[in-house]
Amino acid sequence: METVFTNARLVLEDEVIDGTLVVRDGRIAAVEEGRSSLSGAVDCAGDYLAPGLIDLHTDALENHFVPRPKVIWPDARAAALAHDGQTVAAGITTVFDAICAGGFDQTKSARKELFTIMLDAVEEGAPYFRADHHIHLRCELTDPGLLELAEPELNRGRLGLASLMDHTPGARQWRNVDQLRTYLLGIGKTTEDVERELAERTARGQAAVAANFDRLAALLRDAGVALASHDDTTPEHVADAKAAGCTISEFPTTQEAAHAAHAEGLTTIGGAPNVVRGGSHSGGVAMKDLVAAGLLDALASDYVPASMLQAAVKLSQDGVSLPRALALVTARPADLAGLSDRGRLAPGLRADLLRFRIVGPTPVVREVQVEGARVF
Repeated sequence: METVFTNARLVLEDEVIDGTLVVRDGRIAAVEEGRSSLSGAVDCAGDYLAPGLIDLHTDALENHFVPRPKVIWPDARAAALAHDGQTVAAGITTVFDAICAGGFDQTKSARKELFTIMLDAVEEGAPYFRADHHIHLRCELTDPGLLELAEPELNRGRLGLASLMDHTPGARQWRNVDQLRTYLLGIGKTTEDVERELAERTARGQAAVAANFDRLAALLRDAGVALASHDDTTPEHVADAKAAGCTISEFPTTQEAAHAAHAEGLTTIGGAPNVVRGGSHSGGVAMKDLVAAGLLDALASDYVPASMLQAAVKLSQDGVSLPRALALVTARPADLAGLSDRGRLAPGLRADLLRFRIVGPTPVVREVQVEGARVF
């Protein structure tokens, strides 16, 4: 099977060229400058043709399982397939579905109820998915029952990444307790409920993190899972992550932490919604500033799949070259995940392709291919 795409703006690692790309048997066979004269070639009408996006952290799967508070969707396969459809529509061809092991809010039981159900859905959905799905285990260190939840699942074949999260009030993302207090009041809790919750979460979280951190990190290292720290705020957090065997600092909340991560040899992942919005919703550093400082290695969708492409285009319109901006959501995540067979337009690699055009500030996805098969 062969498909020829021509009259396309091919986004390569260092440049954009007007050219032709040949796909044969699910792989990129040729990347050439100029137009093809073949009668059966697909005329891309000047659209951009780039590698499919690679998302190392998305919470979007959970939104399809719990579309409203206390509403659990009854068909797990249908929920996973709906998430898969949203994924490819955003131009994402490889995705690491972030599934929570444990939770910082003990009043919410849905995550624990759905934990193994969601893990099973990702593994069992593989024959039906259009994107290539992997598991990112989000390990909530503030949960006293975390080890009992996580340890039995570490031999999952699609488990490729785990992150160590600490959402204790006063720490990391919620180091500014007033911001957390405002957030909790904003979702309808009374002042008395908020103060009681903050006190309980602080005491429980500090004790659980102390008990869980070293033991879980050792289990994950022994299982051979790539390990990320989460919401690093200080150089001390980064030093702890390095000692635990982390190779990635995910969503650093300060420039100081991102700089320390690079100094320690850790790569960094930021949130694409932060780029699209122009800053963090919780008081952290703006990812555009980390990009400008050369301290950001990749972007992930976090909670908005469509933000991946939007963030890359926004960066390109703010002065970053399009190849460099798109590398943050293609080549660099591929490198971080050890996926050497994708993430670039080069002969021999998987034909995971994204065709898009830009209308004003907005990227418009026109076509998506996974291993040479059209999926959107």
